Amino acid sequence: MKRFLFLIVAMLVVASGGSVEAASKRVKKKAKRKVETVEQRVLGKHMCSLQWISWDYFGTVNITKQPDGTLRCVGGQKSRECDDYLKIDGTITIESADCLIFNGVIETKVSHIANGQAVVRTGEQRFLRTGERRYWRMQNMQNPVDDCTDYVDIYMR
Repeated sequence: MKRFLFLIVAMLVVASGGSVEAASKRVKKKAKRKVETVEQRVLGKHMCSLQWISWDYFGTVNITKQPDGTLRCVGGQKSRECDDYLKIDGTITIESADCLIFNGVIETKVSHIANGQAVVRTGEQRFLRTGERRYWRMQNMQNPVDDCTDYVDIYMR
């Protein structure tokens, strides 16, 4: 589809007296601006949550751009009532405005899940924003140790 649109733009540019190279540069520049805009939305401090801990008191994650260009995501949520927690530590790759690929460690500890033991997920996790929701939700929701569903969310600012 992108190739088809590029060909149409190129034909229109040539027909109007412009060059294909100039049209190509404009298309690439516009695509780069779009990625930068999404990155700007992703960077910074965001609320996060695990539904078992609290819907009233959110945690935070901070997404920062490292000198090598990678996006680092660190943070979590702690219960105010007990020692339950969510910890997030890894990197983010922006697939689109609605899809973030996290690679790292997500650790949860909830008193009534897995006998109160920490549950650790490592590796790649996909976070999606669907519909009009104002958050990205981890798609691998099935708890790997217990028969329950974990909603790990990172909220938009």
